Amino acid sequence: MNLPSGAEALARRGFAGLRVVGDVHGEAAAFAHAVAGAEAERLFLLQLGDLTDYGPDSPGVLRLMFGVLDRGQGRFLLGNHDHKLRRVLSGQRVRIAAEGLGATLAQLEAAPDGAALKARLLAEVAAAPAWLRLDAWCFVHAGWHPRMLHEPPPPDAGARRPDPLLSRALFGQVTSRMRPDGYPERLYGWVNRIPAGVTVHCGHDCRSTDGRPFVERGALGGRAVFLDTGAGKGGHLSWLDLRF
Repeated sequence: MNLPSGAEALARRGFAGLRVVGDVHGEAAAFAHAVAGAEAERLFLLQLGDLTDYGPDSPGVLRLMFGVLDRGQGRFLLGNHDHKLRRVLSGQRVRIAAEGLGATLAQLEAAPDGAALKARLLAEVAAAPAWLRLDAWCFVHAGWHPRMLHEPPPPDAGARRPDPLLSRALFGQVTSRMRPDGYPERLYGWVNRIPAGVTVHCGHDCRSTDGRPFVERGALGGRAVFLDTGAGKGGHLSWLDLRF
């Protein structure tokens, strides 16, 4: 599945490239800067998933993202936190961490437009793509698989129970063990399967040690760029501009 209408069509609509934004996690003020900058520089905004949880203003993030969608200036990929929020709003039983999903639910309850935001989120997350490809650029929330070079994501990825490929997109590769910080132990062998000339842009894992996106080159010559730099969790929001 390519980006909406393809790069050439986006260029004809006046876009000069893409702004790829990492996990936002409720940091509306930082996301507002990313959105405004993308608009000023004529960049199509592609957010890599996990709009909400942890940060101070998840409703504000949703308003910004829905505005981008309404103006035809961008889209967001399906992240595991987006998927989980939709599940709980659909009435499914999920584990609610007070500092994460619990904070988002409380913020939505307090927001004057909370009911409308919830209704919109149910529809938008259900239809959000789990991965995208544009020529040699690939985009996914958590973990990549070579099948994503050739197979489109399920059209209802956000509303279904994940199969193995969708689980890779949402959660990456994990072992059965937990790390001391309470997160699953993650594997990154998939980076070695990225072909030469291909760059995968993802979020989900904050692998940065210097505040900048973390870049790893695989055994075949491909690259993975991890754009999660800790927004909502004591870090900051990062983005990367790709020009056509």
